Amino acid sequence: MAEQQPSELLYPLDAKPGAMESTFAAIQHVLASFVGIITPTLIVGGVLGLGEHIPYLISMALMVSGVATFLQARRPLGIGTGMICVQGTSFAFLSSVLAAGFIAKGQGGGPEEILSLIFGVCFLGAFVEIFLSQFLHKLKAVITPLVTGIVITIIGVSLIKVGMTDLAGGFKAPDFGAPGNLALGGLVLVSIIVMNRSSNSWIRLSSIVLGLLIGFVVAAFMGKISFANLATLPVVSIPVPFKYGFSFDWAAFLPIALIYLITAIESTGDITANCIVSRQPIKGEGYLQRVKGGVLADGLNSLLAAFFNSMPNTTFSQNNGVIQLTGVASRHVGYYIAAILFVLGMFPIIGGVLQNIPKPVLGGATLVMFGTVAAAGIKILATEQLDRRKMLIMAVSFGMGLGAMMVPDMLSQMPKLVQSIFGSAITTGGLSAILLSVLLPEEKPLATPAEPTAHEETRNSITA
Repeated sequence: MAEQQPSELLYPLDAKPGAMESTFAAIQHVLASFVGIITPTLIVGGVLGLGEHIPYLISMALMVSGVATFLQARRPLGIGTGMICVQGTSFAFLSSVLAAGFIAKGQGGGPEEILSLIFGVCFLGAFVEIFLSQFLHKLKAVITPLVTGIVITIIGVSLIKVGMTDLAGGFKAPDFGAPGNLALGGLVLVSIIVMNRSSNSWIRLSSIVLGLLIGFVVAAFMGKISFANLATLPVVSIPVPFKYGFSFDWAAFLPIALIYLITAIESTGDITANCIVSRQPIKGEGYLQRVKGGVLADGLNSLLAAFFNSMPNTTFSQNNGVIQLTGVASRHVGYYIAAILFVLGMFPIIGGVLQNIPKPVLGGATLVMFGTVAAAGIKILATEQLDRRKMLIMAVSFGMGLGAMMVPDMLSQMPKLVQSIFGSAITTGGLSAILLSVLLPEEKPLATPAEPTAHEETRNSITA
């Protein structure tokens, strides 16, 4: 398809393209979102040592994303946007989810106890976003673009360490930092950069998928891939509610609840961008109801994700680019996207193959993705008129958040609950930004001096 501008949509929102056109457009959306859906699960599984559970968790992530995308497109009972808002596992929760996992691990828990705590706190945290979806107009007075930009930047920066660790071989890998690992990760990184600068829109769109594929093939020739685990996998994945149990911990819950707060505002921005490329109004009652329904669905989808053993979902902004490129904004294509994701999730062998992606290959790709998260936060901050007050809020928030990440032993003399909550860069930096935004008064603009009258000019010259 030729590249289309938003004003030249081939298929508007309520159009019904044929099966072939819909399938082709849906595949483009899946390619754009697939890596984003599975990567958080691969990282959490690798860092926390979840091993044999990873294929099932990947299956659940894909199946839940399919159901969640269908809800957004279908908009039953006003729940959803009624647009192509592809839902997938959110990177924003990654640091807090890992922190929750380490809390369970520190208490002597195994993989099932770790997953029980992660999905328990994510399930209850989803009610925060569900509740806030009904008060978005008031929420914007507290969660401003300044706060959102600070938090997203901190999320991206804090995750870069995870990406770089994988690129070098993975957490506690015996060959950590080996030249072969660095070369493999570097190859993936360079491949993504080169393809992202291509003049071909589809190559740019699929640059991360293609970069991972190149790294996977090279790693196979290096003898770094084994499919021995595939023979033990079941043929089909069966969703089981709270398969690993349900547990709760305040120290794990509070950072995740804060991210749900930020996600509500972030999703509002993504939905607004989707309205623009889909040629829908971005003002008026219809727009407000669409946004409210979309954020409500965001929270309900995260609730559904935790219920079926997956991490929180959010709307994916990269799919707005696919709409713009293809000129296909029909929400009926969302049904095809949902079906493809759900079918992919039914077969655990897909998760088993993805589990075998070597850490350096994954690290080369995630380094770009996490850097992109940080860059997105900086882009939000760049839209602000940065006065002394905002600069001070940024300075203190970045200092507190990143300082907590770089010097975790600073809180070693404090109670465990305080260590767990404020040891998180996102929680410390995010709370600092929110509190300072509320407590520090806005600076009043300086009054512009009035132009002197002719009489005053004469008097001034005589005085001089």
